[in-house]
Amino acid sequence: MSELFRQVRHVIESAEESRYSISKATGVSESSLSQFMAAKKGLSCDALEKILTQLGYEIKVQKKRTK
Repeated sequence: MSELFRQVRHVIESAEESRYSISKATGVSESSLSQFMAAKKGLSCDALEKILTQLGYEIKVQKKRTK
């Protein structure tokens, strides 16, 4: 899976909120969240943004540094 998905999984695992409360607060189903955490399924950009916002994070795009 992508580096973004790996980072979001880490944020969710480290969160003080339960997956249940994240699901209820964001509208992302528990099933979808569970499958995402098990790396069986991805999530939409909208769902990722809702989850990260709920946990106090944002998605930032920046240019890679060159050597």
